[in-house]
Amino acid sequence: MVRTPLTSEQRDRGKALGQILRAARGPRSAAAVAAEAGISLDTLRKIERGAIAAPAFFTVAALARVLDLDLTALARELEPFDESRLAG
Repeated sequence: MVRTPLTSEQRDRGKALGQILRAARGPRSAAAVAAEAGISLDTLRKIERGAIAAPAFFTVAALARVLDLDLTALARELEPFDESRLAG
């Protein structure tokens, strides 16, 4: 199966998601958050740096649960995406 390449907006939204998750993690270790969410540390690191720009829904849901983030609020923060937020 060939995947359709992501648009620049989708890649930027993935970077913004990573920044939000990293900020929500705060002082907690990435390893602890990943373990509690049931994902690999490598996956969490890739999401946080935007290397996985479109993570699976259940991965994001698990991270949101562990980080006490509301999925609806998270979706609202990322749609429609505004590139100017990356500069901040």
